[in-house]
Amino acid sequence: MSTQAKQTRRLVYIAILTALSFLLMYFQFPLIPGADFLKIDFSILPLLVVMLAFDLKSAWLALILRSVLTLLLNNNGHSTLIGIPMNIMALGVFITALAFLWKKEQSVKNYAIASIVGTLLLTLVMVVLNIFYAVPAYAAFANFDINQFIGLSKYIFAMVIPFNLVEGVIFAVTFYLVNLAMKPLITKL
Repeated sequence: MSTQAKQTRRLVYIAILTALSFLLMYFQFPLIPGADFLKIDFSILPLLVVMLAFDLKSAWLALILRSVLTLLLNNNGHSTLIGIPMNIMALGVFITALAFLWKKEQSVKNYAIASIVGTLLLTLVMVVLNIFYAVPAYAAFANFDINQFIGLSKYIFAMVIPFNLVEGVIFAVTFYLVNLAMKPLITKL
């Protein structure tokens, strides 16, 4: 197969996985009772497949493209405009942790370490972004100030941290199972 044909094939796979990631964003569900706005989806799974089959740069490209599609085709106003940058950063650090700590040497131990680091980084990023970006942005643009409802510290410690820790564990376990099931296919991409 020529270099150009390989490159075209690679781009097609990335486009298909990006589209699948976009579609998976439609299937969201809350994890924490009382915090229905904190929802998980499995759009990270195709992005992790891109990272594993190709490289980290391609996974970030797919993440950005999926996010642009969301802004263009499934924009829910303030929640999308504020949430998408946060989603990019959170998923991006999780994917990056797996790329650096597991991809080269794919052992169960390295996967566990990468998943733990990715989950902790995802959680840290979301705490920082909520404090300095999301809470002020929602207060300014959507007239929703979390401080008036439950207070910032309660929001962070009772909702944001538990949600993101559980989300990271769900991502890690789910992708581990997807990778086991699809490993022969992924290696052929």
